Amino acid sequence: MIVKPSEVAPLTGAMVVDALASVLPAGVIQVAQGDGAVGAQLVNSAIDMVAMTGSTAVGRKLIIGCADGLKRLVLELGGKDPMVVFADADLDRAAHDAVFFSLFNCGQVCCSVERVYVDAAIKDEFERRVVELARSYAVGPGLDEASKVGPMVSKMQCAIVAEQVDQAVSQGARLLYRSDVPTASSGNWFPVTVLGDLRQDMQIQTNETFGPVVALATFDGSEAEAVRLANDTEYGLAAYVYTKDMSRAKRVCSGIRAGQVGVNCYSLFHANVACPWVGHKGSGFGYHSGYDGWRQFSLPKSLVFETPVPEDISS
Repeated sequence: MIVKPSEVAPLTGAMVVDALASVLPAGVIQVAQGDGAVGAQLVNSAIDMVAMTGSTAVGRKLIIGCADGLKRLVLELGGKDPMVVFADADLDRAAHDAVFFSLFNCGQVCCSVERVYVDAAIKDEFERRVVELARSYAVGPGLDEASKVGPMVSKMQCAIVAEQVDQAVSQGARLLYRSDVPTASSGNWFPVTVLGDLRQDMQIQTNETFGPVVALATFDGSEAEAVRLANDTEYGLAAYVYTKDMSRAKRVCSGIRAGQVGVNCYSLFHANVACPWVGHKGSGFGYHSGYDGWRQFSLPKSLVFETPVPEDISS
């Protein structure tokens, strides 16, 4: 196995490979550092399979690159993961999860909450709770115990998030909260941001954000509208539904086109190890994890030996 970490996080990838190599036979796992050019060389080399976690754009290139050799492929790609909050939801739990899982790892998680659709009947109360919680998320260095949100992975990603936020505000979104950022130290700092009154035609509702933004919009409280808005994206990685009505939850979850839907929870933290991690639509090709997912990394082979033909068949 050859692992190519992201070029913007090379040390993390190297540490993972070093840990695995310390308990595996020599040569079983190796690391290759570099950007897309290195990745292209790996894909074009004499390998049997490619597994990649990354953007949908790169995933499309990999499908083309693997086509000539019919190389097997598993892709976990981008996401624009929605969270739907019905009026009967546990608002403390829903507000906590909306904030925590929008800001977790600075929002740089494939299944981060990126769009929150709140029943219009509870809009004001939910916004109040979210802003109150967001105020407790200080931005700063990871070694500072008071910090909950660190720097972004690159200047480029920081600029992408800034562009989406600025454009949304210029188009009528409400800036409900923006935190301070460190001024005494260098870093790709982006403030914890809460936006309200977002519309589907805004870039921040369609393009992957991957940053510390809690993006709030409303819906009319109907199941049909919740499903429509959740599905209004090219992606389909994860989704989240918050309601005390389990019958409603099952109906809405069944209608949402996503590989995993958490009911009153963040699916990544609660999925059993037996569950495969699947991306629907533009969020994946194949799947990994769980027993079925692990099998994607193996190739069945049958050894068939000649055996005597049973008498009842030969006769």
